[in-house]
Amino acid sequence: MVGDADGSPTFFSISIGEEMEDKKKQSTAKNRKNDTDKRAFEKRDRKPANGSDFKASSRCPVFKKCGACQMINTPYDKQLRQKHAHVAELLEPYCKVASFVGMDKPEHYRCKVHAVFTHDRKGNPVSGIYSEGSHDVVPVDNCLLEDQKADAIIASIRGMLKSFKIKTYDEDNGYGLLRHVLIRIGKNTGEIMVVLVTVSPIFPSKNNFVKALRKEHPEITTIVLNVNDKQTSMVLGDKEKPLYGPGFIYDTCCGMKFKISPKSFYQVNPVQQEVLYNTAIEMAELTGNETALDCYSGVGTIGIIASPHVKEVISVELNTDAVKDAKINAKINDVNNITFYENDATKFMQQMAASGDKVDLVFMDPPRAGSTPEFITSLKVLGPKKVVYISCSPDSLARDLELLKKSGYKAQKAVPVDMFPFTRSIETVVLLTKDTEEEKSAKKANGGTKKIVKDSGKSASSGGQAGAKTPAAPKALPPPKVPEKGKATDADIIAWVNEVFEITVTAADISNVRSKKGTGSSDKDMAVNTALKHFKML
Repeated sequence: MVGDADGSPTFFSISIGEEMEDKKKQSTAKNRKNDTDKRAFEKRDRKPANGSDFKASSRCPVFKKCGACQMINTPYDKQLRQKHAHVAELLEPYCKVASFVGMDKPEHYRCKVHAVFTHDRKGNPVSGIYSEGSHDVVPVDNCLLEDQKADAIIASIRGMLKSFKIKTYDEDNGYGLLRHVLIRIGKNTGEIMVVLVTVSPIFPSKNNFVKALRKEHPEITTIVLNVNDKQTSMVLGDKEKPLYGPGFIYDTCCGMKFKISPKSFYQVNPVQQEVLYNTAIEMAELTGNETALDCYSGVGTIGIIASPHVKEVISVELNTDAVKDAKINAKINDVNNITFYENDATKFMQQMAASGDKVDLVFMDPPRAGSTPEFITSLKVLGPKKVVYISCSPDSLARDLELLKKSGYKAQKAVPVDMFPFTRSIETVVLLTKDTEEEKSAKKANGGTKKIVKDSGKSASSGGQAGAKTPAAPKALPPPKVPEKGKATDADIIAWVNEVFEITVTAADISNVRSKKGTGSSDKDMAVNTALKHFKML
């Protein structure tokens, strides 16, 4: 029931649950081919491995069929070490990488839960998720990542269908009514929204159905009927109407209140959302006198949260519905120093520069594919002193940091935040500052860039948010013992992998990874690939 995945709403990709994360950005990213996540860490084979992390009895009974939680059987502290090693390998050429900001309680963190509805051969209702890369539904009753109340509501709906004679949708022949159920929960407010996605606006005995569902779950605050009659992989259709309540819920983040409708962008992990945005604000070191530009702004979350800390916020988003929601959210919070523009961020910055307008800071939160050369060129022309880059892909982030470096911006620090425990997905916040003429002159005099300082192991502050925890610092990457390209021995690689990942590999494993055969263990393949990159042997 976690099948809202990256861009293609009901397929699993590198992590679960990023349909809505990327939804707010689709309008600016839809014409860009997402080829940045094809590198080793995120393209890794996710078959059950023969390594120590994959036991005969998985924590999840559908782990082999689902494919969403690639690290469900890996101890949490080890997940953070492995993720940190991947981020550090990519980003340490540009800046030091702080320790991963993990969760105190990393299970059941998802407050947005999606279930596909179908039926078995006997016609009995079935709900669950699409198996990775297919439209085969894997029945799921409980998920270790999803809010338990959401799972219980979905189970109740499934149990009610026969008594109300409601048929589930059949993709093959187009018959049936109920396609999906989407649950959205306000973690901090306790409000709950149920979205019933059907192929027709006619829902038999809808009043009695709503009454029966609310009898089972009186905590539900609104129920919405969404109509999706198209042959599409998208979950939600364009038409919707409330069956009970206002048709939306509220939640709070960093002291601000946000309206959440069925299609609204809102992070699925509210605990780490606060950590992420507080980290971004703190890293910017705001004085209260800045003019900040919020690009890829979605429903205005970052800009609204930043508004008390700056003089003015300019928010730019191309998606019409997102801009409407952003204006509502600003009004709810009595924020008067933010202005919203429906525009492409790249063009908007070009227009600002041409008019002689200036900003002190740019927040950028692009989709998984990252930013574009055109955006970064416009950023260079506009010339803000600081850039705070919030990334959901370290691979595209590393590419963009290289472009930003060439445009005169230096990455100062990166803080990775674990938004999606038990998956390989990684969010990272990076602070960049514009090189001054003095710094450029100093670099020329020193014959190049300054020496990179390794992270001391101290973690970034999480803003004191409840539920957030900074675990013990992952092991720092040891320096290459053999710096010359292609000179590391199998013994060097074996020792490095054991020290960083605490995984035992053999010379045969290294040979199999080099020949693309693989070891049969996704963890071993990842560790050896990372080591080969580390020693510049790929």
